[in-house]
Amino acid sequence: MKSEKFKPPPAGEVRTKAYDSCPHCSAALSPWEQVLLSVDRALMCKHCWYRIILDVSREDSTKESKP
Repeated sequence: MKSEKFKPPPAGEVRTKAYDSCPHCSAALSPWEQVLLSVDRALMCKHCWYRIILDVSREDSTKESKP
C-alpha cells in the first residue's frame, strides 16, 4: 500500500499556518509534532520548553467577518 503524499487545499480554502520549527530555539519539529500542533493548537518544545500556541481567535474572526 502506497502512502499518499500531502495534497494542497483547493484554491478557495485557506490553510492555517503551522510551524516547521520552534519559533524560540529553531529546533525542527517532527512530522508527528506538526500534526499535534495543527490539531491541539498548542505544543511544548522538547528542546527549550517554549510553549507554541497557534492563535485561534484571529482565524475565527476572519471567518466571521467574510460575507
